[in-house]
Amino acid sequence: MADAQSNFGSFEELAIPLFARLYNFAHWLTQDQSEAEDLVQETCLKALKGFASFQQGTNFRAWMYRILRNTFLTSRSGLKSTTVSLDEEEDDSVEPIASGTPESILLASVEQQTVQGVLEGLSVQFREIILLCDVEEMSYQEIATTLAIPIGTVMSRLSRARRAMRESLIQARAQGASREVSR
Repeated sequence: MADAQSNFGSFEELAIPLFARLYNFAHWLTQDQSEAEDLVQETCLKALKGFASFQQGTNFRAWMYRILRNTFLTSRSGLKSTTVSLDEEEDDSVEPIASGTPESILLASVEQQTVQGVLEGLSVQFREIILLCDVEEMSYQEIATTLAIPIGTVMSRLSRARRAMRESLIQARAQGASREVSR
């Protein structure tokens, strides 16, 4: 019993700092606050139950993200992307820019919404690779471990995902500019 208690303490020390980041990743995957909360809770439960099998000295963060991703994929019965209108979703975590003109604040907000919309429009495979690399700042090796794919596949998917984002952003900006001209 004392051994299980020491493992639990170690699990808490390792897991608690990851909760917010796990939730953010889960929210991007599920596109739903309630589902993301459930997904993180289920992930932590599975990780706690399987903590005895975790090899000390290996990458705990990658291990947790892998459990979260596998739980998500299992719950979805495969890769399936859903989209949510930006108008339906409130994000209280984003604070407005403190300084600047009203015009610059509006432009920054529009740009953020455009990037978020493009990211949400990507397939789950591309979205998760960009989030793990650019938001969670994982190394290619950590991503490869998390997704259980070769490091070359990580680099290839990341390149294709960034290209898809770039093309979508160019297209979104062009559409925005043409709407502005027609007014």
